[in-house]
Amino acid sequence: MRFLQSLITTATYLSTSIATFHTTGNGPQSPLLRHGNSNRTVSAILFAELEELARIVDISYCVGLTGLGIIKPFQCLSRCSDFPSFELVTTWLTGPLLSDSCGYIALDHGKQRIIVAFRGTYSIASTVVDLSTVPQEYVPYPGSDDEKDEGAVSEDVSKETLHGIDGHTKRGVIAVEDKQIKCENCTVHMGFHTAWLHTRKRILADLNVQTLLHPDYELNLVGHSSGGVVAALAALDFQGRGWDPIVTTFGEPRMGNKGLVKFVDDRFKLDETQDDDTKMKYRRVTHIDDPVPLLPLTEWGYAMHAGEIYISKPSLSPDIRDLEHCAGDSDQECIAGHDATAAEEDGALSVRKRDLLSSVRDEIHDVVNEPWGIPSRYKLWQLFFAHRDYFWRLGLCVPGGDPGVGGEKYGEVRKGELR
Repeated sequence: MRFLQSLITTATYLSTSIATFHTTGNGPQSPLLRHGNSNRTVSAILFAELEELARIVDISYCVGLTGLGIIKPFQCLSRCSDFPSFELVTTWLTGPLLSDSCGYIALDHGKQRIIVAFRGTYSIASTVVDLSTVPQEYVPYPGSDDEKDEGAVSEDVSKETLHGIDGHTKRGVIAVEDKQIKCENCTVHMGFHTAWLHTRKRILADLNVQTLLHPDYELNLVGHSSGGVVAALAALDFQGRGWDPIVTTFGEPRMGNKGLVKFVDDRFKLDETQDDDTKMKYRRVTHIDDPVPLLPLTEWGYAMHAGEIYISKPSLSPDIRDLEHCAGDSDQECIAGHDATAAEEDGALSVRKRDLLSSVRDEIHDVVNEPWGIPSRYKLWQLFFAHRDYFWRLGLCVPGGDPGVGGEKYGEVRKGELR
């Protein structure tokens, strides 16, 4: 019954959009997906896209495992069969630490996309403990290493490849020069920054080739957990190369200070309200019980950028009515409302629904100090699950994803109106 209700709700959204498109008397117009600047509703089309991207980033957890991993053309133990139009370009794995990175690049010939998927760390538990108990170091952004163009097309693309490209490439990068705009008074998390620098050396050559060979393909970056921050730093780098990436992250931690937050907001125009939410260039998805988007701590100088889409339902699987667009960098109706360490900008004490970080601290104390290391109150493992629960339970490279844990109804929806 719940699935039927969800399907009816979703179909109603689509029907309204399609009817608006076909019946307007002034000729063809874009479907009216959101009504008014204050509307927090997520459109049915964006909802379906986010669910799909959750499965796409889940596949990245197959990289680095013993066994097959992801093999060409696009096969793995997880959800690769959901994407028959995908063609694997490459995978990468720089190591198991927070300052390392892992993921894959694939071509989607069906929707004409270049997909770059960034996986989270090996241990979600250790990541939460580290980010919430150890003061996180930061460095200036961009640093001197950012200015080195290890992936310049003139060095990485063979003459044969260049000669094989006919006509004009809209990205205009035969001999690219990094024209990254400087971010004044910006600092970035040192570990995440290092992870991107490691990744940069591994993927730029392949991306340069693919953007030249497929100039009409849309560049899509998707990341989960720490992979979300690496995707964000990658997107800033790519913008400096003249590329125009679309970024989607799930459970993204804070990457830097308020200067960097403003820089990200400006570069992706996140302060601008769009009636059509499918045109958003950056979608940062958070979850009501996920503490990771509140880490590293505000008291250490970290902040989060705008573009948030908030899942208010604690358990799997969310319906379209469980998602909402959030306003600005720290909307108190979204995940920022669970951070009691941050006061509102006017200095007044804000009313909080729940201090999610206190739950994390209390449970970590029990893990460290109790004889058996078992949390006694909020159950830290529930927080870890929440960090993985984005439409599906992410992070296990097993057939069909994590078996029996949410998301089954989306398969039926994909067969219907949304695909």
